[in-house]
Amino acid sequence: MAVYDALLNLRTAKKFEAMDVTDLVARAVAESGIKKGICTLFVPHTTAGISANEHFDPNVPHDILTTLAGLVPEDASYGHPEGNAPAHIKASIVGSSLCVPVREGQLALGRWQGIYLMEFDGPRSRQMHVTVIG
Repeated sequence: MAVYDALLNLRTAKKFEAMDVTDLVARAVAESGIKKGICTLFVPHTTAGISANEHFDPNVPHDILTTLAGLVPEDASYGHPEGNAPAHIKASIVGSSLCVPVREGQLALGRWQGIYLMEFDGPRSRQMHVTVIG
């Protein structure tokens, strides 16, 4: 079994953002040389997450961010003193990891899928761990 590890260093530009990282992850999978296996992605942050979702229509990531903002308002009364409690809650909803099959050396995403780093407390420097096992 082969294992390949990469660390993607990312910089978000907005407080709330869906950053398309599909090409960066695909490049890491290609560099791994692994033809069949699994790609695991992990975001080691408590105010950011990762999602596989619509890659074709840019309105979908925007709609997700807008819906999360409605579900978890910025101005509610939270106990967390740092002022970013909504970001922690949104990150918990979205999740911090993702697994994507690797077939023929490529991410086996659905026809319309892409991979997004979901920023809820930016702009910030972020990291994404990419591990390909095959």
